[in-house]
Amino acid sequence: MSIEVNNESGFDVDEAEFAALARYVLDEMHVHPQTDLSILLVGTDVMTDLHVKWMDEPGPTDVLSFPMDELRPGRDGEPTPAGLLGDVVLCPEVAAQQARTAGHSTAEELLLLTTHGILHLLGYDHAEPAEEKEMFALQRRLLLTFLAGR
Repeated sequence: MSIEVNNESGFDVDEAEFAALARYVLDEMHVHPQTDLSILLVGTDVMTDLHVKWMDEPGPTDVLSFPMDELRPGRDGEPTPAGLLGDVVLCPEVAAQQARTAGHSTAEELLLLTTHGILHLLGYDHAEPAEEKEMFALQRRLLLTFLAGR
């Protein structure tokens, strides 16, 4: 599994922890071990440009996901085909604001957003209440089990 983490934000993060989380989530979702994923941390200017260009919404956002091969979760014994999962782009400055509001650390918020972004790459969405319930429960379980295993 190739997980590339690039921090262009100037924000101090533990890149190895992001890679470990991504590997954990992909393993739990039965994604083929030869699948590629990129995680990019950017500043608010870059995130604003991406948000406007791809979502037609103003200002920066916390996380954007750019799927490539439209892979979906596999099952135990039946992983997804190998491929290019896509890119998760995070904005630590927006995450820091959200973390203060939520009452936890910026690092925890960024890990939550990474999990959220990976689930979007795997086809999960939260546009409808039932979808939101499923996706948010799954992201919570994945993040908590990852953090408990550290």
